[in-house]
Amino acid sequence: MIESEIVIIGGGIAGASAAFHLAAHGRRVVVLERGDVASAASGQNMGGIDSYGWGHAPDLQAHLTAGSIEIFEAVQSDLGEDIEFRRSGGIQAIRTSEEHEYERERVETVRKRGQVAELLTTREVRAIEPGFSPALLGALYAPLRGQADPVKATQAFARLAERRGARVLTHHEVSAVAARADGGYVLRTSGGAVVAGALVIAAGAWCGPVGAMLELDIPIVPVRGQMWATAPLTPRSFHTVSAAESPLAWSRDRGGAPPDLTHRDGRRVTRHLYGRQRRNGEIIFGGDREQLGYVTTPDPKGIEVNRDHAISVLPLLAEAPIARTWAGLMPFPLDGKPLIGRIPGRENLWIVSGLASSGFGRGPMAGKLLADYLHTGTPAPVLAEADPTRCVRELASRGGR
Repeated sequence: MIESEIVIIGGGIAGASAAFHLAAHGRRVVVLERGDVASAASGQNMGGIDSYGWGHAPDLQAHLTAGSIEIFEAVQSDLGEDIEFRRSGGIQAIRTSEEHEYERERVETVRKRGQVAELLTTREVRAIEPGFSPALLGALYAPLRGQADPVKATQAFARLAERRGARVLTHHEVSAVAARADGGYVLRTSGGAVVAGALVIAAGAWCGPVGAMLELDIPIVPVRGQMWATAPLTPRSFHTVSAAESPLAWSRDRGGAPPDLTHRDGRRVTRHLYGRQRRNGEIIFGGDREQLGYVTTPDPKGIEVNRDHAISVLPLLAEAPIARTWAGLMPFPLDGKPLIGRIPGRENLWIVSGLASSGFGRGPMAGKLLADYLHTGTPAPVLAEADPTRCVRELASRGGR
């Protein structure tokens, strides 16, 4: 039997970061990962890191983005882990006059907050991203955005946690969790029993099933994201690349629960786009967000829609066939807000999840905020926006006992 002061369920970016920061506080930590580290969404994404900077009065989004990019930079520059991190900047392509007006107002809002963004003409964009289509109307430029390799970065956090004394146990799938009279928990896993003084749920899209083991309703659902890649090419693209179509659509109608999907009831409501060129030369793009349960098979039609969208921004991709496709499951909270903190009504039970489609880029700071809260007992004020008390409930079966 394994015993630890703190046990974290999930070896993705948020769980690995929480383990690293808890271990840095001197806490005894065990991470339970059912597969390999970075084998789920944390290793299957584009590797983009969003940021407009901290601003004058940073909210939760600013903390998660600006804070995470600083942590990524420290992991590579100060702690010696090659995670392919670079502050590449990002461009968001503008196709229509409506999108141009939306992005103009967005830049004004960002600047009023003391953050950093610019509206560039097509000529200005092509000066820094030569493959950008001359048929477009320009782009929003976010110079503080970055990118990193998601597998290498997530694995780096796990290694750093281990160097500080944490244990990362892969192929330990949790099949049951029970509360103990002393306020701790006992977990049944495929690798044997594990006893925890405190338990952190960092299981991404699987937070719902883990919560059910504790007779809790955790309102996080799996949303399929899918991606494609070219064969390795010589350097062609230098920023993270996205498009304004979906942000404009979601600013008008975020949809149901969860919000900000590309499909509703089997029907496409918008196109979404993000991509970059990796160090190995592959150009990778993705964008679809569809709630289909735990389905991870890519949809060829959706891949083609996304490729056409990418070609409209970077025409050079028309001559670069798709070499591979894949899909992963993102943890979307039903109300669109992350869950970071103590779970109400339970002793020593915590969660860090619900980071939706930007879990990789926000996970490092989410893990740190959770670790600091658990260690000190006092939440950062900004975590009021992510308080699980607002939405985590007892399952009806338990409440009816």
